Amino acid sequence: MFVLLTSRPGQFRTEPTDGMTAVEAYDYVFYGKRTARFVIAELAADTKVRVLEETPSGSVNLVSTKFLDKYATLEAARAALRELARFGTMDITLVPAPVAVSGLS
Repeated sequence: MFVLLTSRPGQFRTEPTDGMTAVEAYDYVFYGKRTARFVIAELAADTKVRVLEETPSGSVNLVSTKFLDKYATLEAARAALRELARFGTMDITLVPAPVAVSGLS
């Protein structure tokens, strides 16, 4: 199983925890500006994802992966991500990024 993890610079980042392996990462570029990073992670079993707020409070939450959409194959996860990057004629691209355990680099 695969899941999509999302990080938004200056707002929050998600990090895989035990039982998850980051496989691929993509920057979401909206009209030339990186606004998010998506990480496709392989899920060995339901676990929790660490969500770290990048705000002054800096709170950390653990969110169960049972609430995330899951994809049977890596290609299905890629297809779902491509769908997220399509909206009419808007200038949106996905740019391959280094896979980092800590979300945005």
